Amino acid sequence: MPTFTEEAWTRNEALFQKTLAMPFNRELADGTLSAERFRHYMIQDAHYLVAFGRALAVAAARADDADTMVQLAEAAQEAVVAERELHGGFMQQFGVTPKQFAAVPLSPSAEHYTSFLLATAWGAPWPVAMAALLPCFWIYAEVGRDAVGRSVPGNPWQAWVDTYADEHFHGLVTRMRATIDRIAAASTPAVRDQMHAAYTQAARLEWMFWDAAYRLEQWPV
Repeated sequence: MPTFTEEAWTRNEALFQKTLAMPFNRELADGTLSAERFRHYMIQDAHYLVAFGRALAVAAARADDADTMVQLAEAAQEAVVAERELHGGFMQQFGVTPKQFAAVPLSPSAEHYTSFLLATAWGAPWPVAMAALLPCFWIYAEVGRDAVGRSVPGNPWQAWVDTYADEHFHGLVTRMRATIDRIAAASTPAVRDQMHAAYTQAARLEWMFWDAAYRLEQWPV
């Protein structure tokens, strides 16, 4: 019998393939993504990671045992500190000052995603909140793994590719999957259905986030 995460991946395989095929991710891998689009993405992603770290911290506070609490707290630190170091290097490359960064609002798609994660972290059953957090880890890892195989010499976005293809990041994903599978196995069928719905919604929002960056999405009014 498949685990929860195996089943979630199978249910959303078509969506993942659409994510891999997106112009943003194809061009990121082959080095042709424009600097304007990558800059838009990087600023939005840096804002997003603050909210993602908060959602992880809330999930840590709600954890059902001490080991899981530590795991999630460390993941929150990874999101807010380690991954922001990657963003910081690109911010310097693009000449984006802290003041300029702070002045850029979340795009509509980014605000939708962060609001969903925070509302789910605070208000949904804890297993559902955990399922909503998984796509950000897992889909990034698999996009990174795909991109590193297609990246070209001199790719200006190689640091991004290397970060998410790295075995350390994939280890975080493996641990998160194991935790969620443990939680799901102890949950009722009704809660597992909610977990699947939350996972799928977050996976859709991952697609929307990259699509928004490619379109240089702004608020229309």
